[in-house]
Amino acid sequence: MASDLGSGVGPEATVAVPLADGVAPDVAAWEKATAAVLRKTKKLADDAPDADVWGLLTRRTLDGIGVTPLGTPALTADLPGTGLPGQAPFTRGSAATRELDGWDVRAWFTDPNPDVTAEQVVTDLENGANSLWLSVGDGAVPTSALARVLEPVFVDLAPVVVEDPTDPLAAAQALDAVLDDKAVAPAPGTSYGADPLGAHARTVLGIGLEGAVTDPAVAVEVAQLAQRRGARGIVVDATAVHDAGASDVQELAYSLLAGAAYLRILVEAGLDVDAAADQLDVRLAATDEQFPTIAKLRAARRTWARLLELSGVAETGRGQRQHVVTSRPMMASYDPYVNMLRTCVATFAAGVGGATSVTVLPFDEPLGLPEAFSRRIARNTSSLLISESHVARVTDPAGGSHAVEKLTDDLARSAWELFGELDAAASEGGLVAALEALRPKVEQTVSDRALDIARRKRPVTGVSEFPNLHEELPQRRPYGRTQPVLRYAREFEAMRDDRAAQPVFLATLGRVAQHTARATFAANLFAAGGIDTVTAGATDGVEAVVEAYRQADAPAVVCLAGPDPLYAEWGGDLVAALREAGARHVVLAGKPESVDADVDDSCAAGLDALAFLRRTREEVTA
Repeated sequence: MASDLGSGVGPEATVAVPLADGVAPDVAAWEKATAAVLRKTKKLADDAPDADVWGLLTRRTLDGIGVTPLGTPALTADLPGTGLPGQAPFTRGSAATRELDGWDVRAWFTDPNPDVTAEQVVTDLENGANSLWLSVGDGAVPTSALARVLEPVFVDLAPVVVEDPTDPLAAAQALDAVLDDKAVAPAPGTSYGADPLGAHARTVLGIGLEGAVTDPAVAVEVAQLAQRRGARGIVVDATAVHDAGASDVQELAYSLLAGAAYLRILVEAGLDVDAAADQLDVRLAATDEQFPTIAKLRAARRTWARLLELSGVAETGRGQRQHVVTSRPMMASYDPYVNMLRTCVATFAAGVGGATSVTVLPFDEPLGLPEAFSRRIARNTSSLLISESHVARVTDPAGGSHAVEKLTDDLARSAWELFGELDAAASEGGLVAALEALRPKVEQTVSDRALDIARRKRPVTGVSEFPNLHEELPQRRPYGRTQPVLRYAREFEAMRDDRAAQPVFLATLGRVAQHTARATFAANLFAAGGIDTVTAGATDGVEAVVEAYRQADAPAVVCLAGPDPLYAEWGGDLVAALREAGARHVVLAGKPESVDADVDDSCAAGLDALAFLRRTREEVTA
């Protein structure tokens, strides 16, 4: 199945959309100006060539793909032209996605109380939502109550997508019965939502839901039921691997693997390949990494079109219907209002990337069942981007950007290559073998991301950076059925859940202006690990710090925070005096060699914050 990705231009696309051009940029002048700034900040050596700025400023994704600081024609000189709108490979998306003057705003529902869900459905449809995504079954919207929940809904106008990993056939039958009772054809975009392969993938990757149906045969039954009704039956849900920590390339490769598997299953069951392809929707995640998300959605359409081309699907049926969901793993339980910013960036990227439908998860999703306020904010995120920012007025606004086109091509080619490896494993040992081949790659990505977060190279605002240790979290009702998710901030949040009983004393040296930078850094660092601090404040010598230390009840752990000159002047004497006064563990904010004394630990930018905090917590609780 997985052969060469191809040129990226459909067989009928004889005219390419030109990339941005005009006055050629003076790259050497940019390098010189940028190098001057980096030399001032000591990030570039004085004798280093100006061209070294590219290596310093190019950011690498978890897939090892470079995101350059500047897009230039040289980046795209060897790339094929992009397809015209409506033509394979749909890199730019299709004009059909703009029929609503924007993307389809799809609201998510999972409240097990049918009265609450019925009220939420009406509220959302009256206030900006275009379609419904219902989690049904045990612990979610009761399957038996689906007709009641959808009673006021014009299901021939508003698409409905149901999802029940524990009994997908029952969910499909319930939605089918609603359509039958209303005697209407389903609205375009309606899906019966079966995805047993996704449930299987979650199980293999360790985030499976107990009781989930993993038998692919159920997909055939649901697809046949949906086809008779004129709906779609299957969702290729790549968030199954995203929620387990997969990278963008791994997510795309899995979507191709599952898509190919469903095509084979449906064709073997008697559907022709065009009808089989028409049964598939694709669900992808959007994160707050704006440009990688935009490029991922563009690459997803290109690779999907190539998959369908190789499968023999007619060109007019090769478009990808993308349901994009703001990432669950990127969401944080602490300082949850920051999730509004994360989902706003993710939604913007989804819209610019050409998503057909977008679900913005409410900001309180990690805490429990969302309430009216958070649901309204989620709806309005899309509404504001569409109606006030006019993000959807232009098809593929990132198209023609040299940086985005290059990133799209890199993601597409890397995903296609990984898909080839997984498809080969599936040919020899079935889907289980393919998922087992994917698992170590995902585990490595999880490890690499965790290390970046531990070192705060990938900061999680409100958790690993700028935490509010004394915040009061909003209270939410618990979920009836919780889908396991490997959240990016989980290790920091675990420490916040288990607050340290004793504080760390910040032994601040000198005036407030002298020690503020390091004291603030240390206080935020300790707070990220659930450790409170008490501060000496402005001091003028050893005696003042020690007196403040005694008044703070002499905590066992002390952290010196001050400027290097004062460390050199009286830092050594202070360490000795604090130990004599009862300090058992002394930490230095800065480099250990800056003070003439033996310290037990030190903290500075770039350290492994998780490892440091775990060591400190052991001392605090000893």
